[in-house]
Amino acid sequence: MGRHDAARPMVSGAGQWRLGALLGACGAVALTTLPLAMGFGRRGGGASSKAVRRQGSARLGWGFTHTQYSADHGEPEATRRAAGLLSARPLPQNQHIMGWGAENPEPAPGRYDFEALDERVALMRATGATPVLTLCGAPDWMKGGRRGRTDWSRLEAAPDRRHYADFARLAGRIARRYPDIRHFLVWNELKGFYDEDRRRWNYEGYTELYNLVYAELKRQNPDSLVGGPYVVADHDPPGDGEGVPELSGVWGDLDQRSADVVRYWNKHKAGADFIVVDGAGYTREGHRTIPDEFAATEKFADVTRWLGRVTGLPVWWAEWYVEPPAEDDGPGGRDGWSEQHRIAVHAVAMMHLAESGAAAAFYWNPQQTGDDCPGCLWRSTQLHDGGHELPMAQLLGRFAHEFPPGSAFRPVVATAGAGARIQALADDAAVLVVNTERRPVAARVDGQALSLAPYEVRWLAC
Repeated sequence: MGRHDAARPMVSGAGQWRLGALLGACGAVALTTLPLAMGFGRRGGGASSKAVRRQGSARLGWGFTHTQYSADHGEPEATRRAAGLLSARPLPQNQHIMGWGAENPEPAPGRYDFEALDERVALMRATGATPVLTLCGAPDWMKGGRRGRTDWSRLEAAPDRRHYADFARLAGRIARRYPDIRHFLVWNELKGFYDEDRRRWNYEGYTELYNLVYAELKRQNPDSLVGGPYVVADHDPPGDGEGVPELSGVWGDLDQRSADVVRYWNKHKAGADFIVVDGAGYTREGHRTIPDEFAATEKFADVTRWLGRVTGLPVWWAEWYVEPPAEDDGPGGRDGWSEQHRIAVHAVAMMHLAESGAAAAFYWNPQQTGDDCPGCLWRSTQLHDGGHELPMAQLLGRFAHEFPPGSAFRPVVATAGAGARIQALADDAAVLVVNTERRPVAARVDGQALSLAPYEVRWLAC
């Protein structure tokens, strides 16, 4: 879908601060005792009464995925600030085993390199996260490349079928190396598994790989929780797809090729503890948000409910996106939105995910090294003043605190004048209100009069 920065991981060098040095200076205990003022959008300052450690549960709630750049490298004070932010109110954290910040874990058969992955796992452990690993991608020798070399341009290639068992063995080796990690996603977006001749996903090949990995992980630890198929829940504008759509809404029609992956995998899988998908509020081609960027996010609720009906499994969203990318790398797209606009649409998307019963949802954190980083969770740790919390982190952390999985949502009466639209979600302790208009709006929520700024996201206590 063109959303991932799949470049090779950042290699440390002069002027870069590594996690090992951070822990040597501060210690893991110090990381967990930094002031709560550095936490993800907390309220009050006390410990969370709703926060529940879900190690060993398939209902992890709200978290994020590390990408090429994260808080394990950078300026010393910046990495400490970012670590404090992450540890003040820990969220589940996900890391890929190769790429997106990790080196090739097995450059040649039986020769391993876990240094970069160790650093990411150490960061997750030190900041109190429930760690999650995405088992993707495959070393080059498993996909026709040369032993001992890594061609990062082929990161998204799938392993050859004759090496499926080798990839499963690598997954088992990783599970043994990190025995405290219980949650595993098998592959990512079926990368390399599209059959161009048949114009559909090679779900047979993926499921064969999945079953081997599933069996190996369960052999290593029966308590491990494993999920797939991590297919992209793409969609087309209403009526633009072929045939009768299996699922549709105001946002459009679910791509039948995606639905076929779910159906086949669900029927032929060796087992699963949850089902994983990802997707966006915009269409597969043209990147259109129908009927608009806010209403398009209803897709997340519709797909979540459909997945639950089809599989009977807890539903995980490994990634979700709301900002259409710019066409041909031109101006606009997600970089053209204001941060307030971005946060408002994300908040509405998260409302739909929560009220439809999603068991877990991971924000794809687009960290960069420079000053400009739309949608990032914290200011780049490569900057001297980096590591500070950014608006998306505030939303993610507060939402995770207020609306964990299993929240009992209640009806809320929310109205706005002059044809304006607002969105609200409430349980017995908090109400989240979002102004979906680019202008100020006078609203009333549960009888309380509110004056909302353009795209304002506001929390109310019950």
